[in-house]
Amino acid sequence: MAEDKLTHTYSLFMNPSDTLGVVLIPVKLTRSENYGLWSRSMCIALQAKRKLGFVLGTCTKESYDTELHEQWDICNAIVLSWIINTVLEDLLRGIVYASDSHTVWKDMKERFDKVNRMRIFQVHRQIATLSQGNSSLSIYFTKLKELWAKYDAMVPPPGCDCAKSKDYIEHFHQQDYYNFLMD
Repeated sequence: MAEDKLTHTYSLFMNPSDTLGVVLIPVKLTRSENYGLWSRSMCIALQAKRKLGFVLGTCTKESYDTELHEQWDICNAIVLSWIINTVLEDLLRGIVYASDSHTVWKDMKERFDKVNRMRIFQVHRQIATLSQGNSSLSIYFTKLKELWAKYDAMVPPPGCDCAKSKDYIEHFHQQDYYNFLMD
């Protein structure tokens, strides 16, 4: 049987710790105000569990032989339970009856990943007005990197997703940090 051949490198492999009651992350989704933090934290945790493909839609039931469909259903149910365990009770009605973790993930993104122009402006202003003050350089730099990460999450840079483009963006942020130090 193909299930016997599943090793820890497969998305359908279940570790003994992959159970329904597990809370993967300490962050509970409350609505739009913390969606970015919640979704990023969930993606990291799901990637570590080799289950990210379930929510991204790249690990589909149809991509496996029929004999593995039950195993896929089990894994999908586990991923759904992990999502359910990290949202406020008010949000459960919208997801508890869903049967596909990818559909739930898309719905959450559609409902809560709203780019608010005022919020973008506020973060940009925080970046522009951040000063070291009495903080150590490492704390100041950490705050600045956090603000840039928030900004990048809200307003991804135009262009491709290639390594050269990412290097340019990283250089841009480092140059911006250097300019802050020189002001």
